Amino acid sequence: MDWLDKAVIRQLDCISEMLKQPLQPIAERCAPEWGKQVQLDSVLRNFLDNSSNHRCRLLYVINADGKQLSSNMTGADQDERNIGQDLSARPYVGLAQDMSSDFVLSKVYLDKRLHKPCITALHRVKKDEAILGYVAADFNLSDLPLKDVEKTELDHWRQIKGDPSIRGTLFQQTRTVSAMDHELDTVLPVIESLVCEQGIFHAKLHFSSSRATLWTYNDPYRYKIHVLDEIVNPRVCLVYAKQDYPADALIPVEQIEPILNTFKSLREADETIYLRAASLNIMNGLVGLNFSCDGSHYMSSDDFLEKDLSFWFGSNPVTCVAG
Repeated sequence: MDWLDKAVIRQLDCISEMLKQPLQPIAERCAPEWGKQVQLDSVLRNFLDNSSNHRCRLLYVINADGKQLSSNMTGADQDERNIGQDLSARPYVGLAQDMSSDFVLSKVYLDKRLHKPCITALHRVKKDEAILGYVAADFNLSDLPLKDVEKTELDHWRQIKGDPSIRGTLFQQTRTVSAMDHELDTVLPVIESLVCEQGIFHAKLHFSSSRATLWTYNDPYRYKIHVLDEIVNPRVCLVYAKQDYPADALIPVEQIEPILNTFKSLREADETIYLRAASLNIMNGLVGLNFSCDGSHYMSSDDFLEKDLSFWFGSNPVTCVAG
């Protein structure tokens, strides 16, 4: 299970805790009115009129076979046109039929009409132990008070293959020495100073197009673009305020210089397969690489520094890891 799956599960657990309790009494009140559309609508309307904590987009009742028994109830409207429609093909209906508990959340899906991420919560309606059907509540994710789930560090190296048309013509190209290539011995120390001493937490070097994109710790929502003439001159350091290296950075300050030097080595090691762009983010601990074959890699700084050039290029460039 990767970090995204873990984060989604944590968020769904939070949503379940929030929605299960209010849906349970609705299901209990629907049981004695089962099969009576007017009475079921009244139960649903009463809930919506007296609830201010849960912004339900749509509330309705379906039987165990997926047939809708009530109107579609919203905060202000009641729509009877969908009574009797067959919802058995909806994924969440099958999920509810297979569930072992009385409450279940659907997967997140895009609403066909609104084109927004939505989720459906279902609670069983039972009489004694017999399952009569379900109360279903649709929510826009934007209407739910989603929480910040615990941040999870990247725990594995990720390789992402790029444009097949670039990969297919890889051996028909050679590296063109860029203006930045001629100035790396100046550019890299400038970037090192900016990262270590002047609040740059994310730096991306575009070697082929001779520019750098920088994000500052104190203004993370606005990135700065510097062309070569700007970053080849140490005077650019006058633009950024002096700042201590962040105590919560995941890349140790002593790793910055060797990371940048390794970028240079990967750029110059091979004339066919070479580094086009590279980045480091000291706050999430990641190094990003984009090669001439359009292959991209993301890994922790420790993993990156453990690998020498033979790991990336080997003895056979056709099967090199960089691609």
